[in-house]
Amino acid sequence: MSFFTAQGISAGYGADSIIKDLSFSLEAGSLVGILGANGSGKTTLLKALCGILPHSGRCTLRGEALEALSPRELARRCGYIPQRSGISIDISALDVVLMGFNPRLGLLERPTSAMISAARALLAQVGLAGRESANYLHLSEGQKQLCILARTLVAGSRLLLLDEPESALDFHFRHRMLHTIRQWVAEGDRCGIVALHDPALALNYCDRLLLLSGGTVTQCLCPGEDALDNMEKKLETIYGPLSLLRCETRSGGDQLVMLKEEPI
Repeated sequence: MSFFTAQGISAGYGADSIIKDLSFSLEAGSLVGILGANGSGKTTLLKALCGILPHSGRCTLRGEALEALSPRELARRCGYIPQRSGISIDISALDVVLMGFNPRLGLLERPTSAMISAARALLAQVGLAGRESANYLHLSEGQKQLCILARTLVAGSRLLLLDEPESALDFHFRHRMLHTIRQWVAEGDRCGIVALHDPALALNYCDRLLLLSGGTVTQCLCPGEDALDNMEKKLETIYGPLSLLRCETRSGGDQLVMLKEEPI
């Protein structure tokens, strides 16, 4: 049995259906990337999977139907990072991360010293060491996104859903964020689904890529296994003419590079 399964998922807004009868599964320790043109349904899919958006179909995590869970129980199992946090009050970065423990705390119960230590460690891990007392609203958009990542990871969810988490980050922190997510998924009984704006990040950090078009999965790629020409043909359905190159880094590792070909 797969660790996570989405079966026959359909969702939309009002009478407008965005994703239609979409199915896929993940194994424990895997990170799946979602690629698609603007309006292809990436955000809609993630919102449906985490229960924010009403949907038909069924999601199961470790054999448990997510639709049957209360919002509090669902929050313990599933972590979701939207494109915008929605936080609009003065609050410290540390307190934002401590929000990740809310599903475990009772009414008026305060975070323990162990929780505070874990929150500080996560801030350091994502590159925000020393910013614990900083006002969240005064952080850059990229730093806010890293803070929200720390909040999500500290919660210890089994399923992590991220909606273009790299969009506000510079080159260094884009790779740091995906590396952190990749490590988190590999550490235990977990899996992750990430919608990415940058296909190069998806190719180098995800085990599998699902290509969305017209609200359905039209192609599936395995960057570590598939031939370059096969992946090129599939990616061209979204991005147009392109070339993929496999390059060796100075440290001896492999990285995939995607180049845009004419015409634009």
